[in-house]
Amino acid sequence: QVQLVESGGGSVQPGGSLRLSCVASGFTFNTYAMSWYRQAPGKERELTASIATRSVATTYADSVRGRFTISRDDHKNTVYLQMNNLQPDDTAVYYCKARGPPGTDPHWGQGTQVTVSS
Repeated sequence: QVQLVESGGGSVQPGGSLRLSCVASGFTFNTYAMSWYRQAPGKERELTASIATRSVATTYADSVRGRFTISRDDHKNTVYLQMNNLQPDDTAVYYCKARGPPGTDPHWGQGTQVTVSS
């Protein structure tokens, strides 16, 4: 069955870094665009970063551009989110999403908690 398993979350101080990973299985990973979303307490889930198939394009939310980097390794069926200079406003549950070709359903992971505080 389809699985997206996120890891790499944790607690860091402001200015710190974390690298999130999302390992996919159960579908043809290299045909899916991959994204990271985040949801802070009391807020809606928001798109943080996305990467197209074959890594031909990436997009970022304004709030993370220049600090976060999304990448993918199709040989490992894994998408990453490198997060640098983390700030308290980055505190959220981070979710991995796979979006396939038209007519297919998206897939979501269970999320990983990131907490930034001093």
